[in-house]
Amino acid sequence: MLQTAPRSKRTTAKKAPVHERFREAFRWMLLARTMEEKLVSLYRGGHITGGVYIGKGQEAISVACGLFLEKNDIFAPLIRDQAGRSAFGEPLVDVARTYLGSRLGPMRGRDGNIHRGRPSDNQLAMISHLGAMVSATVGALMAKRFKGEKKFVGLTAIGEGGMQTGSCHEGMNIAAVEQVPLVVVAFASHDLVERAIGYGFEGYSLDGTDLNACLDVIGSAVKRARAGRPPQLVVAAMLRLSGHGEHDDASYVTDEIKRQPFAQDCLKLAEKKIVDLELVDAETLRSWRDDAAAKVEEAITTAQQDPQPAGEKEDWCALHTRELLDQME
Repeated sequence: MLQTAPRSKRTTAKKAPVHERFREAFRWMLLARTMEEKLVSLYRGGHITGGVYIGKGQEAISVACGLFLEKNDIFAPLIRDQAGRSAFGEPLVDVARTYLGSRLGPMRGRDGNIHRGRPSDNQLAMISHLGAMVSATVGALMAKRFKGEKKFVGLTAIGEGGMQTGSCHEGMNIAAVEQVPLVVVAFASHDLVERAIGYGFEGYSLDGTDLNACLDVIGSAVKRARAGRPPQLVVAAMLRLSGHGEHDDASYVTDEIKRQPFAQDCLKLAEKKIVDLELVDAETLRSWRDDAAAKVEEAITTAQQDPQPAGEKEDWCALHTRELLDQME
C-alpha cells in the first residue's frame, strides 16, 4: 500500500532506481487524480461550499516538485499541486477536511478550500497563485540561512501570467542577488525559459506531459540548488485539462489546442509507459487503483463525520497568536 511517508524518510526518491521512482510517482499521480475526481463529484452534488480547483493534466510536474524534497526543505505548492502535496507528505484527510469545512482540518473550517498548509512541517499555506509564493519561499529560505541551517532548498510553482506580477519579480530578483537555493517551476510556452538569463537563474525546459522528463529535469534542478548552484527556473509546457474551476466548462479552449502535444493527459501517458515497459502487471495496476480509491473514501468519510465550526462558539484568534497567548497565560 502507498503510504504518506514521514518527511524524515522522504530522501529515498532521489536514490531510487529509475523504474522504482517512476512507479512511485505514478501512484502519487493516481492518488491525486482519484481524490480530485471525488471532490468534483462532491461539489456537483452540493456537498462542498466554495470552489473546487483541480490539477488534471499537471500531475506529472506536480509530483516531481514534491518527490525530491526532504524534511528540511520548503515547499510552497499552488492550488493544483495535489500530487506534489501528497508526495511531500500532506495527509489526504487534510484535503478532505479543508474542502468539507471540518473544524479539525488545518484551517479549522475558517478559510476557503485552497489555502491549506502546515508551515510547521515546511509546507507553506498558499497566499495567492499570482506570484506571492515566490517571495514567501525566498523569505523562508533566507530565514533558514540566518539561523545557520545548511543543505536545504525551497521550491514553488507559478504560471506565466503570475510571472508578470511585482511580487514574483521581486522574489526572483532577491533570490538571484542573495543566491538562495530556490527552484521555481513555471507553466508556460517554451520561450519563457529565456527569462532565466535576465534574473541570473539557470533555466531548463521540459515537456510537462512526460513524467520521466519531469522527474529528471526537476529532480536535477533540486539537486543543483542544494549543491549551491544559482537559483533554478524550470519551464514546463502543458495544458490544464479542466477549466479554471469546476464552475468553468473551459469552452474557451479550442479543439485545435486540445490536439496539441502539450495537451495530452500525463497520467494516461505514464500508465501507457508502465504497460509498454512491463513495469507492473495488469493486476497490480488494478490494485493501485483500488488502493487509491480506498484511501480517498477513508479520508472523505472521516471528514464528513467531523464537527463543523460553530461561529458563535469558535475562538477566532489566529492560530499562531493563540499559541503565543497560551504561553503567556
